[in-house]
Amino acid sequence: MAATNPHSPADYRHFDRVAIKRALLSVSDKTGLIELATALNAHGVELVSTGSTAKTIAAAGIQVVEVSEVTGFPESLDGRVKTLHPKIHGGLLADMRLIAHEQQLRELEIQPFELVVVNLYPFVQTVQSGAKGDSVVDQIDIGGPAMVRASAKNHANVAIVVEPGRYGEVIAALEQGGTTLAQRKALALAAFSHTARYDAAVAGWLAGELDADWRRAADQTGDAASKNPGFPAKFSAGGELASVLRYGENSHQAAAIYRNSASDAVAGIAQARLLGGKEMSYNNYVDADAALRAAFDFTEPAVAIIKHANPCGIAIGDPNSADPIADAHAKAHLCDPMSAFGGVIAANRLVTVEMAKQISPIFTEVIVAPGYELEALQILLKKSDLRILELPAGYAREEFEVKQISGGLLVQQPDVFSGFNTTGWKLVAGKNADPETMRDLEFAWRACRAVKSNAILLASGGASVGVGMGQVNRVDSCKLAISRAESRSRGSVAASDAFFPFKDGLQVLIDGGVKAVVQPGGSKRDAEVIEAAEQAGITMYFTGERHFFH
Repeated sequence: MAATNPHSPADYRHFDRVAIKRALLSVSDKTGLIELATALNAHGVELVSTGSTAKTIAAAGIQVVEVSEVTGFPESLDGRVKTLHPKIHGGLLADMRLIAHEQQLRELEIQPFELVVVNLYPFVQTVQSGAKGDSVVDQIDIGGPAMVRASAKNHANVAIVVEPGRYGEVIAALEQGGTTLAQRKALALAAFSHTARYDAAVAGWLAGELDADWRRAADQTGDAASKNPGFPAKFSAGGELASVLRYGENSHQAAAIYRNSASDAVAGIAQARLLGGKEMSYNNYVDADAALRAAFDFTEPAVAIIKHANPCGIAIGDPNSADPIADAHAKAHLCDPMSAFGGVIAANRLVTVEMAKQISPIFTEVIVAPGYELEALQILLKKSDLRILELPAGYAREEFEVKQISGGLLVQQPDVFSGFNTTGWKLVAGKNADPETMRDLEFAWRACRAVKSNAILLASGGASVGVGMGQVNRVDSCKLAISRAESRSRGSVAASDAFFPFKDGLQVLIDGGVKAVVQPGGSKRDAEVIEAAEQAGITMYFTGERHFFH
């Protein structure tokens, strides 16, 4: 039953800044702990702590009170019970704006906390390490989330910090006499987001465990319907407000970017650092993310140029070139120089001086890369309108892709090319491709995944030469790819993200001079499509998988 509030508005004493007199610290990640504890100690803050956190602070010569001294009860059950006690939670939840609460604390001999610093057991990292069963269960934090949520609820009085990256704010607040209400509200938002992600990770892991149980049962019974897809029963997505943008897709739409700042967050475009140029817009972020998605599909040095979330060009660098990433950019730009005007460029390697020189005369909205040679950066910084982004280390795709629809969310695994190889491809027409042609087919198959469906991509020499994207029928996509490639279509290869429902689309490619095609297959009319390829004397492979992108 929900608690009722017996107090009227007149009972509350209102204050903004809260001085930090007593702090509770309990962290699994010890990053920055001693620096924070030292600053708190220097300002006369009493430190209360648990287990290994207390030992770490004491070993640094800083006075600290063990939680067991406060509760009068020892840690028990292998550390499962230590902070779940009224002497702790009374100090977290007491609303010091109320004289009645202040009196009750005195009667119960409980002291309030003004600062709580907690980060949770490394559950996600434990799962990622390959641990199983009880080893994972042991890393499900109970006391930690309880303290975080209690402190966040009581943000009128308590500042809750869950990320080492925010310790600097606390130290600065000490110098200013305490935390402000606005700071505490922002910290509370981060805290509730943190526990929500944590609970979602636990739920996702448990769903996977149940999924494995169901699959084992299904294997034994042959009942395929009992197989669970492994998605959590509840799915949450969140982040902290990073910036309010000038506007959304159009000037009449308000927009903002939220950044996942958790320690286990995937590093992506939201965490990229702006090195130069104007602030990023909504459309800049969308296109930059699409460009990264395309460039990082390749292990070779690769560049993607994107306009309105579609590629103007994608290419990989010649490994024998003196500057493979510059080579990749030159070939990608050559695909469609007109559309590349005002485009977004992503590279999966350090941007070199040569690449920067190639970009310099071209009007470009954004460039994003893992890094820049110093002289290359100096060249690019001369272009005041160019937004220069540096990716954080370890760029990766999210575990799930999320798309909002009215009334809910669509969630799916990302379409990735991990462990890519062509051994599963089936030759259905013509001769086996020679090594050079096969390399282009492999490239085209990877690159077409970044093209909006219906997608047709023509390639030659490790670069796109013509792209047909986003058409409502595959024939028009084929025509568009051929027309954009012009004479370069002759002798090129083609990739189609889904099967040809009729032979007419393939015939457009054949008439354009394409020598080999890779496609998923699976149409009711595969036989007539294969026959058209055989009659034309071109090579065609079926992959057995498609790459729709909407």
